[in-house]
Amino acid sequence: MTAKNNYLATVLVLLLACFSCAKDNKNNQSDKLDNESMSLETKVYEHVFGDDRPFDQCHASTLTSLGDGTYMLAWFAGSHEKHDDVGIWTTHGKPGNWSEPKMTAKIREDPHWNPVLFLDPEGKLHLYFKVGKEIDDWETWVQSSEDNGKTWTEASELVPGDKGGRGPVRNHMLVLSDGTWLAPASLEKDKVWDVIVDRSEDKGKSWEATEKLKLDRSQITEEGVIQPALWESKPGHVHMLMRSSSGQIARSDSEDYGKTWSPIVETDLPNNNSGIDVAQIDGEKIALIYNPVSGNWGKRYPITVAISSDNGKTWPLKYNIEEGEEEDDELSYPAIIYEDGHLVACYTWNRQRIAFWKGKVD
Repeated sequence: MTAKNNYLATVLVLLLACFSCAKDNKNNQSDKLDNESMSLETKVYEHVFGDDRPFDQCHASTLTSLGDGTYMLAWFAGSHEKHDDVGIWTTHGKPGNWSEPKMTAKIREDPHWNPVLFLDPEGKLHLYFKVGKEIDDWETWVQSSEDNGKTWTEASELVPGDKGGRGPVRNHMLVLSDGTWLAPASLEKDKVWDVIVDRSEDKGKSWEATEKLKLDRSQITEEGVIQPALWESKPGHVHMLMRSSSGQIARSDSEDYGKTWSPIVETDLPNNNSGIDVAQIDGEKIALIYNPVSGNWGKRYPITVAISSDNGKTWPLKYNIEEGEEEDDELSYPAIIYEDGHLVACYTWNRQRIAFWKGKVD
């Protein structure tokens, strides 16, 4: 009887093992098929203006869909970054048909920086931007439009008296599932960089900043981290990827609607200490646009889109939008959104133009 029981137990263990292996193989095959079945195809690539432009240099573009098949783009431009004549410029339209660039914001004769466009859930368009001689002490200003950018309110300080960078520093705003607005922010003081998040629970009327995210500076050396990009995978679970000086993109996560954040860690994604952005496709499927180059202040090309189906753990699909050809090329500071099965992006093209790209996601 004991021998028979032992025999049956052995058979049962083998059957369970076979079932487990088959299940694992099925899951692995499913993951492989999912990864192989993801594809990205360029539908539109163009520059929104040519060499006949009313400024010498342009940089740090942002974009938003206006909901009617058209887009608005903004960037800072003038004779040179940090010069007093630099202001915030915009264009609107659609591929093949863009309005002439026009200066939309110029508060005073100080450099303007890093516009962020945001179409809120009620259809009001906001333009956030920085003003100041130096990044260390710049101010955040905002102006709004009720008619998709045809007319604008007078600009005002987002947080009166602030010096250093409240509100969105470069990447798009995030509206959480509970209606909270999150502004991805960072501070740059005396070449020491930190990330914070600004939260508004009253649709942008008032703001409360989080503590600086915890950063181990023995791991992420040199300046630190700035310019986070945010997404919410499920209610209350918010995530960010950050530009860093360590040669790798950094990450932090929140489980309480962005009120507190986990310590910053490095990912295995390379970063050249230049801008990145994230667009959420659906749930845990996200797209990242970046320069896949490691090293502090590394080269700023190629410009690449990577897609993850597991909330940023792995990135099986990588697609180069533009390679770059010369040693001093710059394809940088991208912005990206997801709309109706397409990823839509813009970025700096050699500080001379703003490139617009639209890709079909399958």
